[in-house]
Amino acid sequence: MALRFSHPLRHSVFFPSPLNKSLRICKISAVNPSPRPIETHKLVLEVKEKLEREHPSLPVGRNGRDDEDMILWFLKDRKFRVEDAVTKLTRAIKWRQEFRVSELSEESVKSIAGTGEAYLHHFNDVTGRPVLVVVASKHFPAQKQDPNESEKLCVFLIEKALSKLPPGKEEILGIFDLREFRTENGDILFLKFLIDVFYTNYPKRLGQVLFVDAPFVFRPIWQLVKPWLKSYASLVRFCSVDTLRKEYFTDETLPAEFRS
Repeated sequence: MALRFSHPLRHSVFFPSPLNKSLRICKISAVNPSPRPIETHKLVLEVKEKLEREHPSLPVGRNGRDDEDMILWFLKDRKFRVEDAVTKLTRAIKWRQEFRVSELSEESVKSIAGTGEAYLHHFNDVTGRPVLVVVASKHFPAQKQDPNESEKLCVFLIEKALSKLPPGKEEILGIFDLREFRTENGDILFLKFLIDVFYTNYPKRLGQVLFVDAPFVFRPIWQLVKPWLKSYASLVRFCSVDTLRKEYFTDETLPAEFRS
């Protein structure tokens, strides 16, 4: 009998059968299945106990060290490796404390939200994902806009989007409206902040990012930012307004600025 190791190992290895010269193929998978529910719960409890033992000063409650839903999400992100999940979750909880995420509110971001540079759309896309829209032409980092205020607005909107996830949905859609984008709208530091926030503190929450009608002047920024994204770069799609209308929304749910 001959054994062939096929995808996902990527390389094919053959062991000729000593009984005859013909080859029979047998597929062997190298992918470990996800833990069963009872095993998953044990891993959640293990992380929970380690956090309590090793980081007792971390807050408890929603988004705290004993939040089992949050623990499970970070376990999934770290492929159910307990130590990795503990490390990443600890950083995320500490960041939430330092950034004062729990204190963000409509009132606290009212000023920067009034610029219209970013908002949470009233309707979900056709797949049920909450939609964050960034209007790049309204962002002016070199002028009066405080970068810290833009960061607060970003985190507030992410939190708000996640709170509106329908049952069974886990990801949000990000739209960058790049129409009328000019060099003075470019903000590398803010883009880096966005990437770090999603990768470190909201892993796998971003289902897709649409760059709508990106002008030529945006291309150098993309070439600079793309390596930072790593695997997240595959989530980015450059598209037209027409594609946005046809593939992501209905006539009733399309954001107003994309209607004309």
